[in-house]
Amino acid sequence: MTAALAFDIGLVILIVSMGLWMLMVRDNVVAVIVFVIYGLLMAIAWVRLSAVDVALTEAAIGSGITGMLVLNAAARLRSGEIRWPRPSRALSIAAAAFCAMISAGLAAVVLLPPHPPPSLAPLALEHLDQTGLGNPVAGVLFAYRALDTLLEKVVVLLALIGVWSLAPDRLWGGAPALDAFMPTNDLLVFFARVLPPFGIVFAVYMTWTGASNPGGAFQGGTVLAVMWLLVMMAGVARAPPIGDARLRWLLVAGPALFLVIGFAGFFLAGAFLAYPPDHAKALIVVVEVALAVSIGATLALLAAGPPERMQKQ
Repeated sequence: MTAALAFDIGLVILIVSMGLWMLMVRDNVVAVIVFVIYGLLMAIAWVRLSAVDVALTEAAIGSGITGMLVLNAAARLRSGEIRWPRPSRALSIAAAAFCAMISAGLAAVVLLPPHPPPSLAPLALEHLDQTGLGNPVAGVLFAYRALDTLLEKVVVLLALIGVWSLAPDRLWGGAPALDAFMPTNDLLVFFARVLPPFGIVFAVYMTWTGASNPGGAFQGGTVLAVMWLLVMMAGVARAPPIGDARLRWLLVAGPALFLVIGFAGFFLAGAFLAYPPDHAKALIVVVEVALAVSIGATLALLAAGPPERMQKQ
């Protein structure tokens, strides 16, 4: 047995063990911590499969922003002392059977692919040079699937509006009370003061390098969101009121700039979301930077939740 195979077997055992532990543990906070560890192990698994972009997304979304979101939910449940009833045995068996069916279907797709497997990768790589990008994932997202990429950012923004709509009318325009559900913790405050500068630098790098290497706006924006959430959860800075005009402009800046450049494609390259060959990379990088900032703000406010107090408080 080679060292690589032994590592892969050990990684699979750890992933399965963490998944079972997460399902069986009773304490919500412990379950969240295990969930974050599970996401990091999955990111390592994606690296082993040579899917670095997916690994970065898993680490940023699965462990980062989702971990903060679930931690916030666990804190709210603990503060409200809510006790959820356990599901019946029949419901548990049905859920287990449904999960087993999904797992079997995914296993069949992975283990029994058609021969030869269909792929558009050669065609995508053939025209990648026209975008000026070295990262084929970024080339696909901003050239072949540019409309999908734009709509994904709009959907995230619409999701935030949906979360805000849950606020009572009397609190509309106020701010989320994210720090109100977290106990005072000197260690959390320490990390909230030390980590953000490093996180911002890393987010800038992830966004910038996405044009040539694994990374991009979503990964960079997620890191920004986690840093901002950490600061708000520690009480170092309060969440901003949703009625702030500057905040709203920040949220729409990325999708709006993407849309403007998309319409400019009619005049510059003859089609919507088309880029002139000499300026394609520059335009895509500008869009990515704007999207990273908007995505960071949107994801952070999604995790913060609807307004729960007025600005003057």
